Amino acid sequence: MENRQENEELKIPDILPLLPVRDVVVYPYMILPLFVGREISIAAVDHALSRDRLIFLATQRDVSEEDPAPEAIYQVGTVAMIMRMLKLPDGRVKILVQGLSKGRIEEYVTTKPFYSVRIDRIAEPATGESLETEALIRTVKEQIGKVVSLGKVISPEVMVIVENMQEPGSLADLVASNIGLKVEEAQGLLEIIDPIERLRRVNDFLNKESELLNMQARIQSAAKEEMGKSQREYFLREQLRAIQQELGETDARAEEIAELRKGIEAAKMPAAVEKEALKQLGRLEQMHPDAAESGMLRTFLDWMVELPWSKATKDSLDIGRAKEILDEDHFYLEKIKDRILEFLAVRKLKKKMKGPILCFLGPPGVGKTSLGKSIARAMGRKFVRISLGGVRDEAEIRGHRRTYVGALPGRILQGLKQAGSNNPVFMLDELDKIGADFRGDPSSALLEVLDPEQNHAFSDHYINLPFNLSNVMFIATANQIDTIPAALQDRMEVISLSGYTEEEKLQIAKRYLVPRQTRENGITEDILAITDEALKSVISKYTREAGLRNLEREIGSICRKVARRVAEGEKKRFVVNAASVPKYLGPPRFLREAEMEQNEVGVVTGLAWTPVGGEVLFVEATVMKGKGALTLTGHLGEVMKESVQAALSYIRSKAVELNLAEDFLGSLDIHVHVPAGAIPKDGPSAGITMATALVSALTRTPVRKEVAMTGEITLRGKVLPIGGLKEKMLAAIRAGITTIIIPEENRKDLEEVPKHILKKVRIVTARIIDDVLKVALENYPPPAPARDAGVKPKAAPRRVLAPPRKGVPAGAKG
Repeated sequence: MENRQENEELKIPDILPLLPVRDVVVYPYMILPLFVGREISIAAVDHALSRDRLIFLATQRDVSEEDPAPEAIYQVGTVAMIMRMLKLPDGRVKILVQGLSKGRIEEYVTTKPFYSVRIDRIAEPATGESLETEALIRTVKEQIGKVVSLGKVISPEVMVIVENMQEPGSLADLVASNIGLKVEEAQGLLEIIDPIERLRRVNDFLNKESELLNMQARIQSAAKEEMGKSQREYFLREQLRAIQQELGETDARAEEIAELRKGIEAAKMPAAVEKEALKQLGRLEQMHPDAAESGMLRTFLDWMVELPWSKATKDSLDIGRAKEILDEDHFYLEKIKDRILEFLAVRKLKKKMKGPILCFLGPPGVGKTSLGKSIARAMGRKFVRISLGGVRDEAEIRGHRRTYVGALPGRILQGLKQAGSNNPVFMLDELDKIGADFRGDPSSALLEVLDPEQNHAFSDHYINLPFNLSNVMFIATANQIDTIPAALQDRMEVISLSGYTEEEKLQIAKRYLVPRQTRENGITEDILAITDEALKSVISKYTREAGLRNLEREIGSICRKVARRVAEGEKKRFVVNAASVPKYLGPPRFLREAEMEQNEVGVVTGLAWTPVGGEVLFVEATVMKGKGALTLTGHLGEVMKESVQAALSYIRSKAVELNLAEDFLGSLDIHVHVPAGAIPKDGPSAGITMATALVSALTRTPVRKEVAMTGEITLRGKVLPIGGLKEKMLAAIRAGITTIIIPEENRKDLEEVPKHILKKVRIVTARIIDDVLKVALENYPPPAPARDAGVKPKAAPRRVLAPPRKGVPAGAKG
């Protein structure tokens, strides 16, 4: 036997393939099965099988590491022979190995496609026969027998081999491989070369195991006073369960309690939360299954287990990839994209940071909701959306108390459970449409949710325990900011999305809308082609919106009509151009405001903002014989009426500079009208437009037709800033305006206007009304009137407006 082993040892080569093993240490002459699943390990096994079936087994230090580096693998291992190999259906390989001799890794020869190592064989030193050795062998055999008698499970075959074994080293290895040592302890034994020392260490382990088993026996036989009540109950329950199993009785409730306890441990809750959950589980365990509160407690514990207390997705911090995804899903919207990329950049530099709380403010159809999905995809996070439109109950946010029948957590925690992670992108849609009634104010409940200083300990009425929301990225959407309470606005970073320009709509239609509608209607680009001019015609004549929903509907209508003709058997390529659009969509629904054909007296082009974009607004003023009355028509709001009065007061204060009689108003009536009369209009931004119309009418000085303006006026003649500049400028360009007058303080807003828009018009900034009049009027200061103009009543009734056919169409909107 010894000669055969020596011959086998001599045949072991110096370089062998390495198989890193987990959770086990292989000893010489030990036979055991191994499951191999990693590619590098399978390659090592295949190489060994193709040669002499020898392989070197070494244990890795960290069990969880999938690709261990050389320094993560113990140096001392065992040369083994692969006796059998079986390929499993799931791609893994099952091998049966037998340890031959110990070895130490000297160096790693290759690392790809598997580890190949140069080893130094470790010879077992000879041990002479002595009384000490004999006594130690006997002690170990007695200890192993004692351990088995106390309940340690070791197979009878192993016990027979132990009784007949006289070699101290082999005995130590056999016992160590069967008493369930930890990996670190087993590896430590393997690295001990001296067999006597190794056997002494095994004897120490057996003594420790014997003491532990004795203590377990004492615990099971009699519960001592110093042991806690929970431990006594645990052992009693275990014994009761064992009795029930012997009697064939199954305890479903006990299994349910055990599952809940296991779920609570697996949820990795904060310490205080886990303590409360275990407390409620204890109550449920003591409660009769038919008690009314039992179902409520079970539902509560189910929610506690299913909430993502410690589950989080890993952020994708590749900023370049995130930018590609955002650009792929949405055209333009640079401000929002930059904000998301800034967050990712900071997140890359700082591991732990609070999630941003953003509010996308803009008109319908500009892509606020779909942008949230795109952000989640770019960041590699889950996406959750809840709609707050029409929500009036505060319990929708915070949940109901558990005392109510059918109580549930609020929609915040429901969304997190749905996401399965505690750091999703959470969209609060239609935030501006929250209501309030006798059941509470949901917007007030959101104050805690959206406050970074408070939401790390958000308390839902149902759970009634703190839940950390600081990792969640909240994105709210709203169409208008006025209906959102000021305290809620203050907690959010508001990012405004203005409407799209015609050029932007054209690009979006070509890149996204047309391909999507052709795909959804079962046709291809080979069948239908829509020209750029046709799309421009649809945008300008069939839609009037800041967003894109109606534009997509009209494109879909064209696709459906083509799809019908294809289904009826027409086989040709359909090309839709600007001239053929009415054939598919009917006559144009919207006509742009016509620009004035010539410079006129008392008619000024203003600019207005609406929820669906900017519009051109014509202001008409006329004077007639009268007694100083001021008439305002055109469905004007209070603010707009006050703007006319402020403009008139300023003109009266500057009558001399404008070459008007100081008492000119005493003999005149003034009428200001803003078409179309059926459409309500309000706001202060038409102040300078009103003032220019009044000055033009009173001084009979024509206004330049190519000039449009916007700005608020004060009694001192100062021009104050306004909002919606981009939309107003777009409306002016559509109407053929070439010069736009804006307040000086709005110059900074020009940076947000695309460059291609600024190139189409001349921008004039104004600090005072004189700056406006110099550009808008043909002559300024206006020439002095005839000797009796503005003084004698005969001069006042003269009409200065052009005939109606040359003025503003009656249907113009403001």
